[in-house]
Amino acid sequence: MEKKYCILLVEDDVEIRNGIEIYLKNQGYDVIKAGNGEEGVKALENATVHLAILDIMMPVMDGITMLMKLREKKYEFPVLMLTAKSEEVDKIMGLNMGADDYITKPFTPLELLARVNSHLRRYSRYLDALTKSDNETNERIITVGGLELNEDTVQVSVDGKDVKLTPIEFKILQLLMKTPGKVFSADEIYESVWNERAINTDTIMVHVRNIREKIEADPKKPMYLKVVWGVGYKIERR
Repeated sequence: MEKKYCILLVEDDVEIRNGIEIYLKNQGYDVIKAGNGEEGVKALENATVHLAILDIMMPVMDGITMLMKLREKKYEFPVLMLTAKSEEVDKIMGLNMGADDYITKPFTPLELLARVNSHLRRYSRYLDALTKSDNETNERIITVGGLELNEDTVQVSVDGKDVKLTPIEFKILQLLMKTPGKVFSADEIYESVWNERAINTDTIMVHVRNIREKIEADPKKPMYLKVVWGVGYKIERR
């Protein structure tokens, strides 16, 4: 039986909230609605959520603050931020805080649904890998120097120390580690990880920065994840 996904929608504009709910329910998703971040955090106490859509500008508790609370509480489901064109700084801040993607208003229903579907497919594969038993696991491990990525258990370690990555960060690192030394452009990374035409590629820069913070002893002098200026990113052969 096909898995039923639950989406938490946190948006203070009632018309936008109800409109998005209709589109999501028509796609077969369960939807929990909240009017601000405080209500959204509370809703998580009694529900299993697979993806959250958060507006940035909201009363009581804004989307960025709610996002921080989600990541502090170790919720790992993907988070999509709804932003206005004037909120560029907030977009970058959201990505730094652990958001997976953002959608700029006004957006089309098809654009929103494409992003939701894409992130849920990836998150589903991530959960499946985490729940595999030892007998089911083939232990496909990629190693570059002291950096180790296990494709089956979705685990990453550096010099034997476990590193916690988000599903998006894991997919980006997996792509780069599979072919050490190869330079991938932001467009190539986006299209490979998101499985759609490259848009919002500035998110790649932020995700790469976050990965560096987690896997490098000195992120300012990276050993593994290198920038090739004007071209893209690569994992250095070691």
